[in-house]
Order: sequence, then C-alpha cells, then structure tokens
Amino acid sequence: MTGFPRVCGALLLLSLCLFSSCDGGNILVVPIDGSHWINMKVLLEELHQRGHNLTVIRESHSMYIAETSPLYTSITIDLPGQWEDFFNFMEEVIRGHRQGRPMQSEFFNMLLGFHSFWAKALTELLDDKAMVQRLKDSHYNLVITDPACSTGVALAKYLDLPLALNVRWITAGDGHFAIAPSPLSYVPVPGSCLTDKMDFFQRVKNMLHYVLSSFQYKVFLEPIFNTVCEKYIKGGCDITALLQEADIWLFRSDFVFDFPRPTMPNVIYIGGFQCKPANPLPADLEDFVQSAGEDGVIVMSMGSLVNGVPAEVAEEIAAIFAKLPQKVIWRHKGSRPSTLGNNTLIMDWMPQTDLLGHPQTKLFVAHGGTNGLQEAIYHGVPVLGIPLFFDQHDNLLRLQDRGAVKILELLHLSQDFEESLKEVLHQDSYRRNMQRLSRLHRDQPTMPMDRAVFWVEYVMRHKGAPHLRTEANKMAWYKYYGLDVFLLLAAVATILLLSAVALFRFLCCGKGRKNKSKQQ
Repeated sequence: MTGFPRVCGALLLLSLCLFSSCDGGNILVVPIDGSHWINMKVLLEELHQRGHNLTVIRESHSMYIAETSPLYTSITIDLPGQWEDFFNFMEEVIRGHRQGRPMQSEFFNMLLGFHSFWAKALTELLDDKAMVQRLKDSHYNLVITDPACSTGVALAKYLDLPLALNVRWITAGDGHFAIAPSPLSYVPVPGSCLTDKMDFFQRVKNMLHYVLSSFQYKVFLEPIFNTVCEKYIKGGCDITALLQEADIWLFRSDFVFDFPRPTMPNVIYIGGFQCKPANPLPADLEDFVQSAGEDGVIVMSMGSLVNGVPAEVAEEIAAIFAKLPQKVIWRHKGSRPSTLGNNTLIMDWMPQTDLLGHPQTKLFVAHGGTNGLQEAIYHGVPVLGIPLFFDQHDNLLRLQDRGAVKILELLHLSQDFEESLKEVLHQDSYRRNMQRLSRLHRDQPTMPMDRAVFWVEYVMRHKGAPHLRTEANKMAWYKYYGLDVFLLLAAVATILLLSAVALFRFLCCGKGRKNKSKQQ
C-alpha cells in the first residue's frame, strides 16, 4: 500500500504536465542579440516552464542566441556575421571618448548598417516561400519581439498575428514617444542628458534634441523598413503605425528607475523582471570574496557588448584598483593588464547578480546598461557609472538624480577614477539612497515576471488586446492637437465679434444721422 500513493502522485504530476503542455501557446520570438537577448531569455524560460512552445528566429553568426536549446526551436537565417566589426567599432568609440573626440556621425552610420542588415534578413526570410509556408503552418498564437529593430514588428503584420513587445527602446528612441503623450517640458528626450526638472534653456535643448532625433528617424531610419513593408505587406505600412498597433508593451522599466510621465493602458511595466535573490557563490569565488574582510568587494563589468576596454584604459584601471584595500572582481576579456594587483580577480564571465546580492559587495562599477542597473537597484548596491554609448548616460543620470549613482566620464578616467571610487565607497548617502530605491522596487503587489507572463497569456487568450489601444494613434496631427476645433471656434468668435462691431456702428451711425437731420 505504501507504493500506491506514490503511483497516484506520479500520475497526478504527469497529468498536470500534459494539461499544461496542451494548454500552452505557440509563440514566435524575434529577439535582438546581446544584452537584449539576455533578458528576453529570462522571459522565455518562464514561458517555457509554463508550457508554451517557443520558436526563435536567429542569425547564423549570433553571439548569444544558441541554435539548439531545450527552451525553443530555432529558425536560423544564414547571413554574414556582423559582430566582429561591431566589437572593433565599439573599441574605436571608447578611444574616441577617451580623446574627447565626438563620434556621433560614425555611431549613426553604424546604426544605419545594423537596421539595413536586419531589413535584408527580413527580405530574405519573406522571399523564401518554403519558410513563409512553414511559419504559416505553425499556427502561432503570438509574436514576441524586441522593437529596437523592426524586423519582428513587420513580420507579425505580415503573418497577421497579435504582437507583444519586450521593449524599452524602439528605432526612434524611448518607446513611450511612439504611443503616449510626451510633453517636452518635463519628459527628457533620449540623448539629451536631462532630467525631468528643466529650466528654460534646458527645455530649448530638449526641444532641439527632439527635432533632430525625429528628423534622423523619419528621413534615414524609418524608410529602411517601410520599403520592405511596401514590397511584402498588402497596402503597404508605416513602421510607427505598426508599433502603435501592438497589443501589449512589456516595458523594461518602472518609475523607481525612470522619471514619472504619461503612459497608456497597454504599457505593462516589468522593470527588474530578470532580478532574483542571490545564489551561493562557487567555493573558490566565495573564498576570494570573504578574504576581503571589512573592506569588502568592488564588482566591475562594462556589459555584454564590450569584449574588453582598450589596453591603455585597462592598464589605468588596473593600476588604480591595485592601490585600494578592497578586493576587486572585474569582468574583462581583453589581455591581462601588466599593472594588475593581487587584490584584483579578472574573469571572462561572472555570476553578476549573485555577486551584487552578496553582503560583502560595496560598489558596482558599470557602464550603465539597463540590466545591470536594475540588478543594482534590486540588491541595493551603489554604482559608479562610466557611460560608453546608447542609452547608458541617460540611465545613469536617472539614478544620479536620486543620489544613488556617481557618473564618471571616460574622458576624465585618468584624473578622477580613484577619487570617484573612494567617494562612492565612503559617502554613505550613495548606499542609503540605493537601498531606499531597492525597498521601493521590491514593495509591489505582484512580481514583474508574473505581470509579464499574465499579459502575454492574456493576449493569446483573447487573440489580441485592441481595446487597450488609444484612438489617438489614428488621428491626424491637427485633430490630435485640436487645431481644427480651435480654428472653427476662432472663426465663430471672429464672426460674432465683427457682427457685434458692425451692429454697434450701424446703431451709432443711424442715431447720428437722425440727430443731424433734426438739427437741420
């Protein structure tokens, strides 16, 4: 009899697994490689665990997206690799920052190349009739994509499928600007390096940034995918309009991290959804961390898109670390600096979130990527930020405004790195402010991952969520701003005013004529 309950338990578990599998959805995923994939994968792991079938479209030379995985089936597009050139360019950008040399035009050309690459990938995919038929025969319930590149957005329209965006950035910048009111008086434009508290001249700067970024997007970036849409989608399409038609925006931010601003009902904030409590460190790493004693540990990582800072920069960083009493764990893939001290451990890869969650960790030196900053918030670790490119300076500025981060420009690394390290380590306000943000972030009724999965499944259950989309996106600009109504009311007011003046003059002139005739 003792074996009977075990058999029943096993059968029950099996039936639950089968039910979950049958109830799962069929999801097509179009991700972006690098750090974007790292957090997309966390979401896919949760969806897979809940019984959903996943298919991921990847390029043949992908940096992080494996061709075979227990999580998903992959569709590989065979295109020439771009990552080696990209990493070389990143090193040139870092050297440009070090020399105070602006790299805006080179950086913009790189972005043009990136989007052209993926527009070509989409073209080759849609020209492959067998592949298109395979996608249609798979009867997907949903497309999940990262709209920083518009490939998945256009593909969802072509396949006529509901669309969920795992998003913070779109091609034009912050995703909010495509769907929500964004008053430039207090909503800083990405790249402006401004907060939500702007004086007059800062508002002028914010407006100029908006005009310039809108011009670049409309003239150079948007046409890249609009051309593909016009060729393959009946009636043509506009990428911005397709973004506005997305059913759900899973937004990788929240208002502990970001500045308050207007939003929309189909924007679901999942900032920090990838964060988890720290796991125990491997024994050798734990021994190194504990050897720091009361001085604690500094963790440094410049993100997934930087294989290694240039050798001359690494030498300077290592020499300064060697002077400190703290132990340092540094994710660095470049050559080993000759100035490296005994207190510094270099690693190709490190368990970043487990290190940030360790009580010995006193400081995080980071480039300002969203993933790393949200992990720092979750674990309450203050940050010394060294922004390199993309959104990193704006990200760090949000936390510097809250007193939890100090920003150090790469140009001033030689002079100010040691002093900046000591400031964040020894001024307790940085840690207190970051721990306050951590408490705010953790104090919520549902976890960000649960929200993300619920809304993905919600869209699949209801075959979309058009009731959450605003009609404002379909309005002409003059209707949106009420210009036609204003002109009508102004015209009516003008007619009434002129009529009143004419009546007044008529009455006055008529009375004057009568008085004159009586006098005569």
